Order: sequence, then structure tokens, then C-alpha cells
Amino acid sequence: MDEPPYYYLLTTYLSYLILIVFGHVRDFFGKKFHKRDYRHLQANDGYAALNSDFDNFYIRRLKMRINDCFARPITGVPGRYITLIDRTSDDHNLHFKFTGTTTETLNMSSYNYLGFAQSEGPCADAVEDTVKRYGLTIASSRGDVGTSDLHVEVEQLIARFIGKESAMVFSMGFGTNASAFPALIGKGCLVISDELNHASIRFGARLSGAMIEMFKHNDIKDLERVLRSVISQGQPRTHRPWKRILLAVEGLYSMEGTMCNLPGIVSLKKKYKFHLFVDEAHSIGALGPKGKGVCDYFGINPSEVDILMGTLTKSFGANGGYIAGDKAIIDKLRLTNAGSIYGEAPAPAVLTQIAASLRIISGEFVPGQGEERLQRLAFNSRYLRLGLKRLGFIVYGHDDSPIIPVLLYNPAKMPAFSHEMLKRKISVVVVGYPATPLVSSRARFCVSAAHTKDDLDRLLDACDKVGDVLQIKFSSGIAGGAEPLPEGVTAEMVKEWKRTEKGGMQGDVIFQPPRWKLEDVLKKGVQDVKVPLR
Repeated sequence: MDEPPYYYLLTTYLSYLILIVFGHVRDFFGKKFHKRDYRHLQANDGYAALNSDFDNFYIRRLKMRINDCFARPITGVPGRYITLIDRTSDDHNLHFKFTGTTTETLNMSSYNYLGFAQSEGPCADAVEDTVKRYGLTIASSRGDVGTSDLHVEVEQLIARFIGKESAMVFSMGFGTNASAFPALIGKGCLVISDELNHASIRFGARLSGAMIEMFKHNDIKDLERVLRSVISQGQPRTHRPWKRILLAVEGLYSMEGTMCNLPGIVSLKKKYKFHLFVDEAHSIGALGPKGKGVCDYFGINPSEVDILMGTLTKSFGANGGYIAGDKAIIDKLRLTNAGSIYGEAPAPAVLTQIAASLRIISGEFVPGQGEERLQRLAFNSRYLRLGLKRLGFIVYGHDDSPIIPVLLYNPAKMPAFSHEMLKRKISVVVVGYPATPLVSSRARFCVSAAHTKDDLDRLLDACDKVGDVLQIKFSSGIAGGAEPLPEGVTAEMVKEWKRTEKGGMQGDVIFQPPRWKLEDVLKKGVQDVKVPLR
């Protein structure tokens, strides 16, 4: 993984320190001279303040400075382009006023991986027919009278598509994980979780009452170390064997763009006999030659994974989530899962959108379109990632990931990058602490099959100019951006040549920082993405 110069990390820490110090100074004087503005932070008439913690301080004194970069209101369909509702603020982002105008921008921020976020086309037509027949809501939970023929049909489609015996759908992706873990495990069980797992997995694991152990992100050696330790020691105090051990990982990590090392995990599963839960919220539909997720990508039989979870918001242009597994597991979840018993059933229009998009991906409906979308997404992901690396940016993630994080580091670079891109009519997401580590603020591009090469070229052009202005081209070349290897030459041969011929100290490999001209990036990108990226 590439890293910026040490001075940049140092100045990033210093920036946060200055913001925190100035924030406390402003609070000190504000509480003295502007007491009315701080009433909600102090006890009043015997009532304790509800929000006088560090989270509140962070929001007021750090996030508020760049609040105009977040939660921008939109109108219309979030497809290839997205229309922003313009707003201004006269009180440093405390309140916003709408100007009455809109701005159409290139959408690099939505999870519309396969481009199914559409208001026209076969999916939209099918949804319209469903609304006329079923209405807008089932008006009941699944446990009462909320299970329609559409629910049964969609669950069968998902199970067949995933490669599992059975499946069940939920009306919310976060709620799928939050309610599934307490129904699967409890006291006396152990959850082993990747340190970068989504908040929904952490929330569900805590609700379950099971013990939780963490391992370093995507580190198979550290995972095996944890497994050996917890299996040999057993439960705390009693040292009895665990009732169940459940390993929870994500197929594709939404902030890092990395894939789980599924082959390595399955190998450990056979050795240590734990149960495996894979969250495919971002990978289902977006990875693999048939769009079936990480199992499809790595060529692993879905039977090797006990429970496959996914959301229907991203690749399918709908909303909600699903759990797929053996029939016995799903039957138990139907009876014990709070989300199914108390939560509202997915709406008919949403179910039809899921069914139509699944049939298009699998080729049952509009033959050829699903395969074309998958191929476009794969090309767009590799093309944009390679282009950004060659321009000199530090880019995280797997080569085939449609999530492409570009590291900004310094907190001031987040609003600067967002505003500069918006000036060029491009919508991007910027992410900082606590969603990322303190010094790893980033911009995150979400690629879609709806994007064209011209769209990506326009984005690369904008990034090239903004990167020069903000001085965020730190790549050392260790993470890629080089020319493809000549035919017959392997990466191992190049490494050995660099060690022996270039005089690397103590066997170190010398890398050339990539700083390509934009014209060369655009000229060679199409051909170079067809071979393994360097």
C-alpha cells in the first residue's frame, strides 16, 4: 500500500490539532459571552444536556466547517447525471437556504453500479404495471399478512441467482445485518470480524450478546493467529468450547475498495471449522463474470459460504437486503428474525425492480443487456483506476473494484477537492474521520455501467487539474501506474532485474513515481486495461 511523505502525515495531524484547539477556545469564550447559543449543551432547570459530548464538539467545530460538502439535496433520477438543488449559507453552514436553481452534474457518487437507477426502460415499465396492480405498500409485516406472491418469487430468484437453497428479503440493508446476527448467534458464541467491517455488522454483533474478536483488515495470517488463540482458550473464565464461531467479512469494502481474500478464508474454514458470513452489499451484481459477487469472481462454490448477505440498493436500483443460505437456516431466520417479525415488508414496486434487474443480469429478460452492463462496469472500473494511478494519485482497492478511493489526507483538502470538482460540474463524495482513520481522508468515486468513456476522460481531466492545484499527487509507484510488461516478461523477472541492476539497498525494489501526461493516459488506457494492471 502506498503512503504519502511523512511531512504530509505530520501536517495532517497538526491540522486536526489546530482545529480542536481553536474549537475549544471558541467554546470557552462563547459560553462566557454568548450563553444563549450554548443552552443546549448545558444543564437547564434540572435537565441534563443530551448532547454535550465529544461527538457534538466534533460536529460543531470540525464537520460544520465543511458541512456544505455533505448531504447535498438532489432531484430526479441519480443515474449517469445527477441534478443538485443549489443552496447557500450565511452562517457558516449552520443553516442552508435554497436559491431556487439546480445544477446538473456528472454523477460519481451514487451506488448505481449496473445503471439500473432509471425512470424509463424495461424495469421502470414493469414497476409501473406493478403499482397499478398491487398499489404502493403491503401495509403489514412479513410475519402477519405481508407475504405476497411477489415476495415468494423474488426470494426464489435471489436464491437461484446466488446459488443457495433459500433466501429471504428485508426492507432495509442496514436492518438486514442488524437483525440477522441476534437471530443466528447469542451468548456463548464468538464473532470474528474484520476491523473494517461495516457499522451494520458491528451493530448486529453487539446486539447478539456474543463475544467479538477483531483481526487486521484482509490479513489471513492475523486471522489464523486469532483463530488459534480463541479456539485453544475457549470462552472467558470457564474456557468451555464456543457454541459457535462465526467469521464475518465483506465481499467488497465500501471505503477501501478492497475485496476479501475469499480463497484464503475458505482454506482456513476447512482447517478450523468455523461458520462464514459474507456481506455482499457492494459486490453482488458488481463483481464476477456473471455478476454473482465474490464467489463468482474467485470461482468458489457458494456452498463453501454458510450465509451470503447482500443489499438490493446498489447494483439492482432498488432498496432493502437479503440473506441467502441453507433452507434450515433461512427457516429459522423467518421465525426468529426481528426484522421479519416486526419490520415492514418490502413494497411491491421495489420487489418488481429487483426481479426485473435480476432477470436482465441473468439473461432471462432482454438477452445480452445484462452481460453488456457487466462488461461496461468492469472496463470503466479498470480504466478509471489505472488513469488515476498514472496521473500520480494514491488509489486504494482492488483493480476490478467499482469503488475507487483517492487519498486526500489533509482535512482541508476534502472541501477544496469537493468544491473544485463541483465547479467543473462533477459530483463526488468526500469521506473523513470517523468513517476513515484520522489521516486517511479521501474522495470516493463510484463507477457505473451507465458512464461512458467520455465521462471518465472528463473526470480524469478534472482530477489532473485539481490534483496539481491541491498538490495531492503523492504516488511513489509501489501501488501501480506503470507501463504494461512486454510479452514474455513477468513481474518477478522485473523485480529481480531492479534488485540486481539498479542497486536497490538491501534487496529493495526501486519504483518510479508515475506522473503521466493526461494525453498519454487517455491514449493508452483502453488498450492497457485489457492486461493485468501494473
